[in-house]
Amino acid sequence: MFSKYKKPSATPPAASKEAAPVADIASAKPAAAAAVTRKAAPASSAQVTPMDKERKRKERMGEIKLDLHRVLLDNLNLSALEHATEQDLRQEISAISSEFLEERSIVLNREDRQNLTSELYDEVTGLGPLETLLKDETVNDILVNGPQQIFVERSGKLELTDVTFKDERHLLRIIDKIVSAVGRRVDESNPYVDARLKDGSRFNAMVPPVAVDGSLVSIRKFKKDKLGIDDLVEFGAFTEEMAAYLQAAVATRLNVIVSGGTGSGKTTTLNALSSFIDNAERILTIEDTAELQLQQTHVGRMESRPPNVEGKGEVSPRDCLKNALRMRPDRIIVGETRGEEVIDMLQAMNTGHDGSMTTIHANSARDGVSRLENMIAMAGIEMPLKAVRSQISSAVNLIVQASRLQDGSRRMTSITEITGMEGEVISMQEIFRYQRVGLTPENKIIGHFTATGVRSAYAERFRMWGYDLPPSIYEPIAAE
Repeated sequence: MFSKYKKPSATPPAASKEAAPVADIASAKPAAAAAVTRKAAPASSAQVTPMDKERKRKERMGEIKLDLHRVLLDNLNLSALEHATEQDLRQEISAISSEFLEERSIVLNREDRQNLTSELYDEVTGLGPLETLLKDETVNDILVNGPQQIFVERSGKLELTDVTFKDERHLLRIIDKIVSAVGRRVDESNPYVDARLKDGSRFNAMVPPVAVDGSLVSIRKFKKDKLGIDDLVEFGAFTEEMAAYLQAAVATRLNVIVSGGTGSGKTTTLNALSSFIDNAERILTIEDTAELQLQQTHVGRMESRPPNVEGKGEVSPRDCLKNALRMRPDRIIVGETRGEEVIDMLQAMNTGHDGSMTTIHANSARDGVSRLENMIAMAGIEMPLKAVRSQISSAVNLIVQASRLQDGSRRMTSITEITGMEGEVISMQEIFRYQRVGLTPENKIIGHFTATGVRSAYAERFRMWGYDLPPSIYEPIAAE
């Protein structure tokens, strides 16, 4: 029945001791009902029994899928699958599944058979249970806490899904499939790993014994459609006036730092800001995991690399940055500054690479400056504090603060200019901010964007470059 992708020496699968005929499934129903009666006395049986039946049905389907997956691995010629079309492979899997179910006298309805074929296809060619979540456009993050607990983030809120792995071995097999595809490994001696999926999504995993209750996986999904400034304005991330100001700032080659917490939209903001860069400029990007999607013609992308098993071969962001300075860049964009590369980044901003950009983790513009000072100190460079602050104030022109608010919405909560030094203190002025007013009964933030009334210190620079912004954009907006 199936021969196109079958191994030449394959034999019909032997009956598995784990699989049971339909009669066994039917006989399990009264026991399941009895177990429910004993377990949940306070609740009515009408409410609990369907849930318990569904759970047992899923467990049974999981066992069938596990047995079938073994049969597929035994029968399919995996080397021939590289050239197989999706339709041919699905037909082959469906044929093998039908023969397997017939031999075991397992009866499934059409929907269950289709789901089984689809899940087996994902197991063979994709990432198993994670495949449906990766295809879901509404999911931003996938967070796995052991084989039985998978959360997703939608619209800034975490939700527990009904997707599960069979067991820890199943989860470890999928993790190994991901990391081995990019030449990395994860095991007891190297229990955590960073990698990138085929579509560019960021992948991080930590396995036992470091992960106590089962392997931990986090996937930050890669957006195929890059969000532009107009999209962010439409979503309410900031206003038209703020967009006009940011366009002038990027086009006139101010050095910009995007600051914010985890998941606040720093990379999305950096992507959007990069759209204002002139197409004639040479841009070099440096990232731990390549996420930036620049649309300019002249872009050179670099990605750092961790050390191998022997502790050799590491290429740090600082190594990439030092090399980038020898490659005649007009602008350097660092995906995230988090260590000693901050020294080279600030020096690049100070020595002819105006318009460079990066992101840092910080809760406010003032905290962002403190973080830069701390990173310089951690790099082991002994400099007087005043000299450090002087370096920062002359290198950084603008700090854009991105935040994820308690209702899950992402906002550009502040745009702050660094204007120089006053004594030993870096002087800053806020140009725009997000003013929170209150909270709705549905826990939605009530607020509005407003200018602070302070005119930009770079207004003359904007005018000289042909971006003569009207004075009205700096006027405060009263709350409605």
